[in-house]
Amino acid sequence: MRYAIYLFTIILSILTPLNAKTESDVFRKIEKDLDSIIVKDLSSNKTIFKKNEEKIVRPASLTKIMTSILAIESGKMNDVVTITKPMIDVEPTKLDLKVGDKVRLKDLVHAALIKSANDAAYSIAYYLGNDSKDKFVEKMNIKAKAIGMKHTNFSNPAGFDTPNHQTTASDLMKLTEYAIKSKTFNSIVNLNSYSFSTLNTNRKFYVYTSNKLKRANKYIVGVKTGYTNKAGACLIARGKKDKKDVLLVMLNAENRWVNAKKALDEVVNVKKNDATKHKKAHV
Repeated sequence: MRYAIYLFTIILSILTPLNAKTESDVFRKIEKDLDSIIVKDLSSNKTIFKKNEEKIVRPASLTKIMTSILAIESGKMNDVVTITKPMIDVEPTKLDLKVGDKVRLKDLVHAALIKSANDAAYSIAYYLGNDSKDKFVEKMNIKAKAIGMKHTNFSNPAGFDTPNHQTTASDLMKLTEYAIKSKTFNSIVNLNSYSFSTLNTNRKFYVYTSNKLKRANKYIVGVKTGYTNKAGACLIARGKKDKKDVLLVMLNAENRWVNAKKALDEVVNVKKNDATKHKKAHV
């Protein structure tokens, strides 16, 4: 009987996934460095790890996901936007647009998502709100409720720490899952750089991704960074490799880039997949 139990224990240890303990260890190490996190395997629709996912937090520039998806869905991406003073009367990060510049709405969306330009986000809001930022913010909140963001309230289109501008990691996961259904959104957030020109003066703009994780890792396919003094360092990242498709929301995080890479490397299992391919190549 003792031998049978011993044999069963050995077999069970062999069959138990090797990465189960490792994943748990990785998340235990990084969770102390952040306020909220949620990691989801989109291919199986299962949550892998979460901490304080319903805690009310500041979203910082992750807000621009909502701003941009509303622009994408407006059907006006090729519209020409004439820049006005209220559109550019914001704090950096900025494109440095000037009053009178004429640019396409799609270029503003690229700048908002890739560079996280605040003047681009405000320009989108004023244009689609018929010269009223507040009307556009109303649209943001209507959309938030429609997609199930129960604990979210937007009060500006860029992510500034204005009163009542708040959300949760769980709500941001819902927003991002909704946004990545758009091919246009996915193609934009997967870019490391983009360039465009004003239509009336031919002034050239170059924007580069604020996502250090994406620049350094080919399996990262988006999506958005954020930072304010009150929100701290925030990140929504998506990793895709082979059959794995993982989405991570990380809020008010210390060591944002290091910890996000640890989490996504472990879940997407990059090292193991690469090692397996390497071994097969030399058989």
